[in-house]
Amino acid sequence: MQATSAPSHSSSAPKPVLFCWSGGKDSALALHALSHRADVRVTGLLTTVTDEYDRISMHGVRRGLLLQQAQFLGLPLHEVRIPLQCVNPIYESRMEQALRVHLAEGVRTVAFGDIFLEDLREYRERNLGKLDMRAIFPIWKHDTRELAREFCQQGFRAIAVCIDSKKMDRSFAGRELTADFFSDLPAGVDPCGENGEFHTFVFAGPIFSRAIGVQRGEVVDRGGFTFCDLKEQTP
Repeated sequence: MQATSAPSHSSSAPKPVLFCWSGGKDSALALHALSHRADVRVTGLLTTVTDEYDRISMHGVRRGLLLQQAQFLGLPLHEVRIPLQCVNPIYESRMEQALRVHLAEGVRTVAFGDIFLEDLREYRERNLGKLDMRAIFPIWKHDTRELAREFCQQGFRAIAVCIDSKKMDRSFAGRELTADFFSDLPAGVDPCGENGEFHTFVFAGPIFSRAIGVQRGEVVDRGGFTFCDLKEQTP
């Protein structure tokens, strides 16, 4: 009798990955990069929301718009609720609670949109290591000028929602991230705002099933930052 060969196990199932989602352009670019990888499968989004404002932490974007992002990305959203002026021990405790939920479901990898801040990467890897989880950074060390160019070329659309007014003129708040936006950035400002110069809200692009309708609201100054409030577009 002719021996039959054993089934091949060379191709393993895609690894489940939780994505730490801010709602901004770096997250969108990193998630887009992951979508082209056959070895991973994004299982959901993890986002911190500030209780007192009911908005995405740091970015100041309304929770309703975050929910629309998750809906049009087709991914479940896990919100990590944190207080205003959240200190590190509270932040880390609540993140750990959230991560343990996904760890119990077999997720051991978390993806981030960080680009070149070594101390932030080390911080994330250290905290995940305590849970026997690991971090991946899909756009790590990519040239930020090239990333800004790719963002526009790939059809993403975003609005600057938070500006560090010590580094940029407040007039940038509320502007769409077009080629003109990037060319107008002051000298010394990273093209992707990786040093915290600006934060964004992505409302359209190849990873979304449809664009999110947004309208600009009030522009306010708070704590050295300028915020442009975005609202869901009314019919």
